[in-house]
Amino acid sequence: MSLKHNILANYASQLYVTATGILILPLYIKYMGAEAYGLVGFFTMLQAWFTLLDLGLTPTIGRETARYHGGAMSALAFRQLLRSLTVIFTTIAVIGGTTLWLLSEIVAARWLNVTSLPTNEVTLAVQIMAISVALRWLGGLYRGVISGAERLVWLSGFNALIATLRFVAVFFSMYLYGFTPFVFFIHQLAVAALELLGLYLKSQRLIPSMRNTTEKIGWSFKPIQPLLKFAMTIAFTSSVWVIATQTDKLILSGILPLAEYGYFTLAVLVASGITVVSGPISNAIMPRMARLHAEGHEKEFIDVYRRATRLVSIIAGAAAITIAFGAEQLIFTWTGDADLASKAAQILQLYAIGNGLLAVSAFPYYLQYAKGNLRYHLIGNIVMVIVLIPTIILVATHYGGIGAGYVWSITNGLFLLTWVAFVHSQLEPGLHKKWMLKDILMISLPAVLAAVLFSILGINHETRLSSLLYVTLLGGTVFLASLLGAGVNHRTLMKVLQKLKG
Repeated sequence: MSLKHNILANYASQLYVTATGILILPLYIKYMGAEAYGLVGFFTMLQAWFTLLDLGLTPTIGRETARYHGGAMSALAFRQLLRSLTVIFTTIAVIGGTTLWLLSEIVAARWLNVTSLPTNEVTLAVQIMAISVALRWLGGLYRGVISGAERLVWLSGFNALIATLRFVAVFFSMYLYGFTPFVFFIHQLAVAALELLGLYLKSQRLIPSMRNTTEKIGWSFKPIQPLLKFAMTIAFTSSVWVIATQTDKLILSGILPLAEYGYFTLAVLVASGITVVSGPISNAIMPRMARLHAEGHEKEFIDVYRRATRLVSIIAGAAAITIAFGAEQLIFTWTGDADLASKAAQILQLYAIGNGLLAVSAFPYYLQYAKGNLRYHLIGNIVMVIVLIPTIILVATHYGGIGAGYVWSITNGLFLLTWVAFVHSQLEPGLHKKWMLKDILMISLPAVLAAVLFSILGINHETRLSSLLYVTLLGGTVFLASLLGAGVNHRTLMKVLQKLKG
């Protein structure tokens, strides 16, 4: 499957999943109430924190699957590795889910600031979350196999189906049995089980068969030993990533009333769309770059890296700039609540800027991932956690979501300007200046200028319809400016994607 098709499939799926989750959110608040939706936001945060237990194993199996398909690994060695990881994943899922279940009463009674929901109902919801989160996390093993085999078109379609069941079909369940947290989370549990089953069955079709050989797979953890350094480096950096990106949400979940936490989650969810639109590109290029490096095609390796950067700068950059300049109008169009839009707009602006910077500053990680050496990524994340976490705790405690937003955007900006430059100088000398100027700034600066000029026009956006028109025109203007900055004014975006054809 070509890289172009994988990226297009990823985008179609991610846009559908994100749009479905975001567009349906006001209905959750309307029918379940803001406080109940706060539980949904807490559930989302728990899934992110649960990845701390991953130990770097999900990206490891993805990389080793890509290496197997690139001829750098035997079928027997791959099956032995997969069996070992299956045992580890299952064990951790049971331990993690059980621990969260046992802590459910403490979470409900002492951590969450519940005002109207019964405590026993919140406790039961947290217990169901524990099982659902464990099942969804266990599916990461099989997602790694599927993505490493570059079967991303199938995976994209499957993700869209699961999103429909999670976000849309849940209203049918609640219509029948009641708009309560219990019904919502029982439905999520059923979908998580179905998702795990689907991923397992698909992955089994992609792994090599051992029927025509006398060699035994066996039960041993030895296949993991050569990968421990790589896996544990990813484990640490992934842990730092979760801590860095979720600490503000964890702190605010214990500080803000659950209803207000729901509104904060709303703003962060919209801003997360920026990282979502860059995700399909990273998912597609990571296994491809790993394979190209294993095959020794270094020129094509860097070529894919730079073209993917330009694509992220065009798409994710335009999204970040549009959201930052049209935050209040976007939320008002979405919810119809002018007061909510006014309160959440600044948080959305700050997280949009931070996520836009994050989308491009993540690229050196893809470079290191493909080369199988995450030393600089490890060091950079250690520095980030030392600086970011105490600052977020201090600022978020005193200034809430807005303070956390300032810390997030400033930290990501400094990381891009300093550490990313250093990593490039060590791994690919002479690359950074071209990468920064031609692949990012020449695309983003015209887009920012276009957004500033558009805002000066002062188009009326007092109604939801006029706000929708404002955001649409702003987004179109920014996107066009991004294309012009990238030098593709005489081409369509499809032609840009065509360059990425594998």
